[in-house]
Amino acid sequence: MKSDPLITFRRKPPDLDRAALEAFAETLKERLAAGREFCCLVSNDDHLRDLNREFRQKDVPTDVLSFPSGEAAGYLGDIAISLQRARTQAKQYGHSLDTEIRVLLLHGVLHLNGMDHETDHGEMAAAEKQWRGALGLPASLIERVES
Repeated sequence: MKSDPLITFRRKPPDLDRAALEAFAETLKERLAAGREFCCLVSNDDHLRDLNREFRQKDVPTDVLSFPSGEAAGYLGDIAISLQRARTQAKQYGHSLDTEIRVLLLHGVLHLNGMDHETDHGEMAAAEKQWRGALGLPASLIERVES
């Protein structure tokens, strides 16, 4: 029996391979999330701005947000990604939209696992760099912000 998809789209663009992104999310689920379920919604800037304002009191769009469940076991949480930001960042960093969504998914799952690059003195940055290498991804979100 197939489980529910880990990634849903507000409006899926034709240039994305849903099956490949689902397979990547499954890899993150098994290798990084210890088999715990999570969901990712790929939406738009307006939606991410609304979520950022409601939950972080920041009235700006952002590329990725994570909402950990707070449960010690079971469901890990939710991730939201802005398709518009992902597309812009993919062009800016010279890789595909698919690759950018993977970078953002990795970042989001690390947050769901309780990491926080704003307060952990480099722990999340090191983990993101390690996983990026293991998963064949380009520069991590944290590395790009710090450079």
